[in-house]
Amino acid sequence: MTGRRLWTRRAAATAVTATALVGLAAPAQAAPAATGTITTAAAATAAADVDYATWQKDCRAVMNQALPEIKQRIAQPRPGEKQAIVLDIDNTALETDFGFSYPQPANSPVLEVARYAQEHGVDLFFVTARPGIIYGPTEWNLEYRGYEVSGLHVRGFLDLFKNVADYKTAQRVSIENRGYTIIANIGNSATDLSGGHAEKTYKLPDYNGQLS
Repeated sequence: MTGRRLWTRRAAATAVTATALVGLAAPAQAAPAATGTITTAAAATAAADVDYATWQKDCRAVMNQALPEIKQRIAQPRPGEKQAIVLDIDNTALETDFGFSYPQPANSPVLEVARYAQEHGVDLFFVTARPGIIYGPTEWNLEYRGYEVSGLHVRGFLDLFKNVADYKTAQRVSIENRGYTIIANIGNSATDLSGGHAEKTYKLPDYNGQLS
């Protein structure tokens, strides 16, 4: 896949495409980066064209930092604690801009971390700006690619008119209200990570908003 450029990938067409699903979701509004977010210099650099190999390298760099910390936290639960990880979907859990097909491929570096967590009793929650109309296909896609979905939060009709960062923060609050401690929040946009309600945040590259 190396050398295939974003604009080429987005120009392709299939009978059932990822863009047809994601296009129903409004673009995320800008929000300040979350305090303590782990990223990399490469991930923070804007690029006119981003190829798949570069994106994967940058994603893996962030997840290579995240995994040891997540392992350590999982190994040190508090009494009676229910641990959870929250993940964004587009260009985080799934390859949206590069996985131009359905079902969309999993983003391998993220899936590896998620699999370790779920195999050690951590529940995975997915908080996305995708609208509720595609809840079913989205949940199936995640599970088909190896994620164990403890909860999928999609936007209802009224949520479509709300600030995306505020909406996502509210979903994390609702997860905490179910008795969970969110030990990590993983996303590729500031709107995925701002607002708190997670012990650690890990930002994957979006190249100044070039990836959804």
